[in-house]
Amino acid sequence: MRNLKAVCQLLAVTILSFSNSIFAEEKIAVFDASTAIMASNPAQARIKSALERSDIVALKAKIEGLAADLQGLEKEAESKRLTWSKEEIAEHNKKREYARADYELAGRKYQAETQQIQQSIVQEFQPKTEAALKLVIESEDITLVLRREVVIHFSPKLDITAKVVDLMNKVAPVKDSSAP
Repeated sequence: MRNLKAVCQLLAVTILSFSNSIFAEEKIAVFDASTAIMASNPAQARIKSALERSDIVALKAKIEGLAADLQGLEKEAESKRLTWSKEEIAEHNKKREYARADYELAGRKYQAETQQIQQSIVQEFQPKTEAALKLVIESEDITLVLRREVVIHFSPKLDITAKVVDLMNKVAPVKDSSAP
């Protein structure tokens, strides 16, 4: 009986030692594709140029103007409310609600436009990001890459997102448009 127990212990130690050596050869990494894409210099340049389009600039200016109008209506109501009749209060509230609706609609349009810009940039840079990721995987002998959003906890040293961004920036550097 003692021999059987000793053999089982020896077998357990051998299996544990063997499994540790197997896992020691594995290299696991964590990666966030959308962060890599949006943090890269080429994508940042595309975002900047897209947000400088005349329709986007006009929409943003409209939102700012509507916000100023709303603020003006609020200040007017604050200062004159006590002197207004019920009809004047109702008319002012109606103006304020119309202005708020216009502001919210313009805000939704702006949000939809920026989301569309982001989606087009992700589609454009997805193949480049995957290529850079493959190069990092190969150069560091990584055997398993997990998406950051599905990992509950990880050590920051396992995150290779910054390495992929660096590689993308080296492969496709953005020229400084302000240089002569």
